[in-house]
Amino acid sequence: MHSDVATMRNTSIWREASRIVYEEGFRAFWKGNLVTIAHRLPYSSISFYAYERYKNLLQMLPGLEKNGGFGADVGVRLLGGGLSGITAASATYPLDLVRTRLAAQTNTAYYRGISHALYAICRDEGVRGLYKGLGATLLGVGPSIAVSFSVYETLRSHWQIERPCDSPVLISLACGSLSGIASSTFTFPLDLVRRRMQLEGAAGRARVYQTGLFGTFGHIVRTEGFRGMYRGILPEYCKVVPGVGIVFMTYEMLKAILTGLESDD
Repeated sequence: MHSDVATMRNTSIWREASRIVYEEGFRAFWKGNLVTIAHRLPYSSISFYAYERYKNLLQMLPGLEKNGGFGADVGVRLLGGGLSGITAASATYPLDLVRTRLAAQTNTAYYRGISHALYAICRDEGVRGLYKGLGATLLGVGPSIAVSFSVYETLRSHWQIERPCDSPVLISLACGSLSGIASSTFTFPLDLVRRRMQLEGAAGRARVYQTGLFGTFGHIVRTEGFRGMYRGILPEYCKVVPGVGIVFMTYEMLKAILTGLESDD
């Protein structure tokens, strides 16, 4: 967001990876990883817990009852996933903002860690600065989690019916990876806008986008074209295919283990 448009048009995943190694060293690929873990722990736990609770509540509504047919099942998954994503994102958003700021730093570090970043953002931008880009996040994370959970459970149910002898681990890994591709493709423009807005004002820099969510969309389209809304989609796919697959696989394995321990007691 701080480079000229001509330079940005010539970027590629390999060119950017080489530039990062040359300018900041190989360790820069893990910059902000600690805050990512600190964010993912509550975010993932709240997402899965809220999804199960919302799903149970929605299935009590007329027309969305359990075994109410394919349409009812998909509706419950979409609504439950969307509500759980909004709940988790709202609860953990300041950590998501700090993660983006720390990962975007170059050799000159303005934020010295998680606690200093929280303090500096409040000092420089006010408490509201911790929620910069929340609107774009909620608009994106609701549909993203909704699509992710819906695609995952629909594919998994169909796969288990058609091939009941296949490994549950393989099924969860494959269906989770496909759900990650579907959700990322659908919501990537909103995620791009969210990150651009999160980086505004970082390290005391001047604002790039002077308007809100829709103004930022318009600015990106005017300066970078419609393709600019999907800038970085390839590394996003490289991340979500193993990442989301492993998340769903781990969740199903832990749920089976904990359910088994509970039944033994």
